[in-house]
Amino acid sequence: MDKILVDTNIVIDLLAKRDKFLIEAQELFTLSDRKKVKLYVSSLTFANTHYILSQSLKIENSRKILRRFKVLVEVLPMDDKIIDLSLDSEFKYFEDAIQYYTALENNLELILTRNLKDFKLSKIPVLTAKDYLQLKK
Repeated sequence: MDKILVDTNIVIDLLAKRDKFLIEAQELFTLSDRKKVKLYVSSLTFANTHYILSQSLKIENSRKILRRFKVLVEVLPMDDKIIDLSLDSEFKYFEDAIQYYTALENNLELILTRNLKDFKLSKIPVLTAKDYLQLKK
């Protein structure tokens, strides 16, 4: 079973129902629901997703959505080592470094994101959800 870190943008695609990307996000998380893949997110993803959702929804609705979503993923912690590695990295965006080092430190096999260019320094394979789903067919 593939062990995959899902970047925040794909989580928001699903939970905010972003039209252009919703179908592939739904397909990906359906695989998790059917126990065909093991999906992980960083704790940063939960915080950022809550913030984004709460901009257009009531806070209690945002939390309700995240509670339901949580059954599809395992949330990985941020610790001192991940923060230090991220601060010392050459990643352009600190948030992407946190995602990357969360995946690396937890021995994940793959990162899924819509922003491939942000992960060009990754030693772990990085794909879009769409490309990953095509590989699984």
